[in-house]
Amino acid sequence: MPLKIVFMGTPEFSVPTLEAILAAGHRVAAVYTRPPRAAGRGMVEQKSPVQVCAEARGIPVATPRSLKVEAEQEAFAALEADAAVVVAYGLILPKPVLEAPRLGCFNLHASRLPRWRGAAPIQRAIMAGDAETAVTVMRIEEGLDTGPVCLAEPVAIGPDMTAGELRDVLARLGSRLMVEALARLEHGRLAAAPQSPDGATYAAKIDKAEARIDWRRSAREVHNLVRALSPVPGAWFEAATVDGGFERIKVLGSALADGSGTPGELLDSALTIACGMGAVRLMRVQRAGKRAVTAAEFLRGFPLAKGARLT
Repeated sequence: MPLKIVFMGTPEFSVPTLEAILAAGHRVAAVYTRPPRAAGRGMVEQKSPVQVCAEARGIPVATPRSLKVEAEQEAFAALEADAAVVVAYGLILPKPVLEAPRLGCFNLHASRLPRWRGAAPIQRAIMAGDAETAVTVMRIEEGLDTGPVCLAEPVAIGPDMTAGELRDVLARLGSRLMVEALARLEHGRLAAAPQSPDGATYAAKIDKAEARIDWRRSAREVHNLVRALSPVPGAWFEAATVDGGFERIKVLGSALADGSGTPGELLDSALTIACGMGAVRLMRVQRAGKRAVTAAEFLRGFPLAKGARLT
C-alpha cells in the first residue's frame, strides 16, 4: 500500500526526489520548504524550486521559519504521515518532529557517510580532491547526519567534474535510491546499519572568503576550488583595470596546465596563470553583470598582457 509522505526540501537538488516519490504512487500529504527569499537586482521574493514544483502539482506547502515552535510541531504531527523524506531542507528537525511520522524520517545526503556530514558535502568533497563520493539514504536522528545508513550508491568524481555536474548526477541517483528505500519501508524490509565511528568529517557551509583564489596555492588546489564552486558561488580573482582600479572576475571552469612563474602571473595569451606549484588555464570566466565566456572572448574585452599579475 502506498505511503503517506511529508516531503521536506528546498533547492533544485531536491526536486527529482519529490517527482520520483509522486511517480512511484506515494501520497505526498504536504511539502515543507524554506520561505521565499528576496533575490536578484530587484530583490523580488522568489519561491524555492521545491515550492514551485509542489504548487504545480497541487500539493499543500508549508514554509515555517522554524520547527521549534510548538504550534508548528502540532501541525506537522496532525498530518499523520507514515514517513518524512528530507532532501536539503535547511532546517534542523527537533525531536517532536522526528517522532511524529509512524515509520520515521529519512534523509537523502550527498556523501558517503560519515565523511562530509553537514551543509556542503558536494563542494567539500571536490575541494578536498576526493575521487569518489556517494548518495546515501539514512534514518534521521537528533545528531547532525549521524543516523544509521539504509542505502548508499557510490559515485566517481572525475578530475575535472564541477559541483554542478556532480550535483546533477547525485540528484538523479538519489531520487531512485529514495524510492527504493520507501518501497522496502512499505514492505517492512528497510534495514539500517550504524555509521562507522571512524572517518567522520564535517562539510561546513562555504564562507565567502573561501571563494577568493589564492594563486600561492598549488595548481591542483586552485583547480579543485574552481570546480567546487562552479557554478555558484564561483571562485574569483581581481585584475587591474585601465583606470587603475580592480575588477572582480569569476572563474567557472579551469584546467591544469604546464608552466611556472610567480604566483598570479599570466604566462601566455590563453589565460594560463602560474600558481605556487604548476599552473592552471582558465577556461570559462565571467565579469560582473555579464554572461560567462571563454578565455579568448574574455581577453578580447579585457586585454591582459603576458607577465601581468593577478591579485
